[in-house]
Amino acid sequence: MADETTAVVWDSALLEYDMGDHPLNPVRVELTMALARELGVLDRPGVQMITPRPASEIDLTRVHRADYLDAVRLAPIDPFFTGWGLNTADNPVFEGMHDASARICGATIAAAEAVWNGSARRAVNVSGGLHHALRARAAGFCVYNDPAVAIAWLLEHGAQRIAYIDVDVHHGDGVQAAFFNDPRVLTVSLHETPLALFPGTGFADEIGGPDAEGTAVNVPLPPGTEDAGWLRAFHAVVPSVVRAFAPEIIISQCGADAHRLDPLADLRLSVDGQRAAYVAIRALADEICDGRWVATGGGGYALVEVVPRAWTHLLAVATGEPLDPETRTPKGWRELAAQRCPGSPVPESMSDGVPPVMEHWSPGTTDPVDRAIQATRTAVFPLHGLDPHDPRD
Repeated sequence: MADETTAVVWDSALLEYDMGDHPLNPVRVELTMALARELGVLDRPGVQMITPRPASEIDLTRVHRADYLDAVRLAPIDPFFTGWGLNTADNPVFEGMHDASARICGATIAAAEAVWNGSARRAVNVSGGLHHALRARAAGFCVYNDPAVAIAWLLEHGAQRIAYIDVDVHHGDGVQAAFFNDPRVLTVSLHETPLALFPGTGFADEIGGPDAEGTAVNVPLPPGTEDAGWLRAFHAVVPSVVRAFAPEIIISQCGADAHRLDPLADLRLSVDGQRAAYVAIRALADEICDGRWVATGGGGYALVEVVPRAWTHLLAVATGEPLDPETRTPKGWRELAAQRCPGSPVPESMSDGVPPVMEHWSPGTTDPVDRAIQATRTAVFPLHGLDPHDPRD
């Protein structure tokens, strides 16, 4: 396996996961791939483009109930369909919903398979990251849970220790629920506090089931948290627990909705801070599991201003050298974005002009971010043999 080989899973058919007049607009994925292509990211040496096939019934039922799959197939052809979390404002039904959802799961499986079988060191599926779907219920714009389906595929194919890192502004509840009592899967989620934001889960004391205590790690952050506090929380929790768990592979959900311009949440990150998070996750994968890293997209509802830039940075970090934040967005891409989303401001730079400052956490402060860090460390660090009060752990 070439050290720098990266699989990018893509097919325009992935844009068919389209809920209509809805915040989760597939144009954000279209514009991401267009921006990455115009900046040359997809043409880098070692980039391997993979066209996925839909996940099979066997793949999906490792996580979802068979009768739920039947409901997903039926819902679009029955205008009076209710139940299973479908046909709601959050999860409207649409033609071909099962096939579109299965294709996104298949894309994340393809990414995981490429890394697990050694044909690529890293892999990215920006259309994925539908982390809220539960075993028998759609939730939070998510019909099937592609990160959980890919993790289940890895477990079925011999993986014994998988770390899942979720940096979406919303708690990664569906993935946590799928593996809450499975000691082979560590789920780590940094998100806005469930006291203020959907899905209402992800408190620090959610630490895993009786057979897997310590394998659910949650860092709920106060509204208004900016780059410095968010990155402080990440570095105060994530590297220590991931190192202690010693995974064979890292799966990450890289929702872009923690950005300050996102209309559905209240964290205050910049694109520059999000880029720093991706660099940190890649560094962890390089340090701990020989670089094996599968990255997905996720939430993100500033369709032009944020998501394409954030996920192009993600693709760049995964495929080689991170992009210079001062890189200009290409004229052709700006014209496409203005055409696809009339009236939306189109950014001219890959930076928000606020280079993130790295701050180190120390115990005992009254800062609300630091209190959240301490609560998480107190809940889970001892279960990994770590000192919750020692900033060196």
